[in-house]
Amino acid sequence: MMHQQFQDCIDACNACADACDNCAAACLQEGHASEMARCIALNMDCAQVCRLSAALMARGSQFAAALCRVCADICRACAEECGKHSMDHCQRCAEACRRCADACARMAAA
Repeated sequence: MMHQQFQDCIDACNACADACDNCAAACLQEGHASEMARCIALNMDCAQVCRLSAALMARGSQFAAALCRVCADICRACAEECGKHSMDHCQRCAEACRRCADACARMAAA
């Protein structure tokens, strides 16, 4: 199947989306959501684009590489924001975003 050549990137996108959802939920529960608004918004954007990127790769869409370039950019922005915060969930999210950005950049260049 076409998607198997992109399986590492699909997996990185799905893991990143999960980490972003977890981070956004944790930020909302910590009682200072207004201070974390940018982090939460980027988490939501990142999770959405990661899931869409994974879906496009899985079905061999002609637009997968173009979306993966955008996904890498959003993942980098999310990693930068989450990396500013000391909470474990933010640090885990930042790492997942970095891995996904790297995987998406490689996929888009292939």
